[in-house]
Amino acid sequence: VKYEYSDSNSIKPQMIEEATKNARTAAQKFASDSDSKIGKIKRASQGQFSISDRDEFTPYIKKVRDVTTIDYLLED
Repeated sequence: VKYEYSDSNSIKPQMIEEATKNARTAAQKFASDSDSKIGKIKRASQGQFSISDRDEFTPYIKKVRDVTTIDYLLED
């Protein structure tokens, strides 16, 4: 069986939004632990985007992964 998904642009904005929220939560925790405040985004990039089987038993269910890197400025 071969699957082809040609509409990845329709799901990317939501994935980027979720990745950004997760990155901000992690940055806020890091800032809090270091007695700093989170600043603006210094740099952001989208890297690997992949679609793979969820597991070997359900190849018809796919896992979509989007790697996003976000660097925040920390302020005292």
